Amino acid sequence: MKKLLLTNYKFIVEWIKDASNALLSHPTSTSDAYFSPGDTCRNVIIQQIQNAVNQIQICVFTISDDPITEAILTSHKLGKQIRIITDNDKSLDVGSDIERMARQGIEVKMDRTPNHMHHKFMVVDGNAVITGSYNWTRSAALYNHENILLTQDAPVVKSFLKQFDQLWKEMEAY
Repeated sequence: MKKLLLTNYKFIVEWIKDASNALLSHPTSTSDAYFSPGDTCRNVIIQQIQNAVNQIQICVFTISDDPITEAILTSHKLGKQIRIITDNDKSLDVGSDIERMARQGIEVKMDRTPNHMHHKFMVVDGNAVITGSYNWTRSAALYNHENILLTQDAPVVKSFLKQFDQLWKEMEAY
């Protein structure tokens, strides 16, 4: 009986080692990359906006893609807290949706310095970030070669939240 227990023990220990090594060699990804042209980047942005539970913090150079704007407005109407930081140079362009969103009650702050606030990121519920070269414009989806990265990596999310909070304090209300 003792020999049988010892054999089972060794088998179990070896099985645990093998299982642990397999899990460590194939970590679960918390990040994905997406590319345009095409609807993929736009759809990921919209999906994250729709899936938000409480809070969306958007820091982008401009927003002029109507499907993204509609998702933001719908989320706002559902009671999600939405804050947007943007740049003043593009806010007055034909097609810009910034003023429309501000009129609907979404908090908007704007960089009015001679430099550009050229970030392109969004933090969702403090646990996911979308960032990359992708401009939130119709041209980005239809024509441009751009990208986004969606990550839930906690230290990365924390860094983007810190940057958003810092900019929110510095920028002027729309």
